[in-house]
Amino acid sequence: MYIIFGNEEVDKIREKYTVLELDTIQIGNTEPKTAHCILQGIPLDDLPDLPRLKSLHENLMINYGRRGWKLCLQAIEQLQGRWGGELDSFYGELATRIAGFQQTDPGPDWTPVVHK
Repeated sequence: MYIIFGNEEVDKIREKYTVLELDTIQIGNTEPKTAHCILQGIPLDDLPDLPRLKSLHENLMINYGRRGWKLCLQAIEQLQGRWGGELDSFYGELATRIAGFQQTDPGPDWTPVVHK
């Protein structure tokens, strides 16, 4: 799996590769950049289900931004173990964040941008 930052680069390769959005990250006072992964070597078992899995991941990220925690956790449950397990650590991290947000509301100013 390769990670790239920025939408301009993704637009150039989206037609040829399976590209999934990950986190949007802001380091210090820099402009936030969205990280995307380029998946290669997708297991044969996942290929027939690829459009559904890709859509499920995209909706996961949309619902994360909208605070749809329950929908996110349902999607994560279905996505864990897919993509050859390459995104399992990302899904686990997202589930951990969501569990924290469910216990303590992140507040009205929360955005899905990860600050480093």
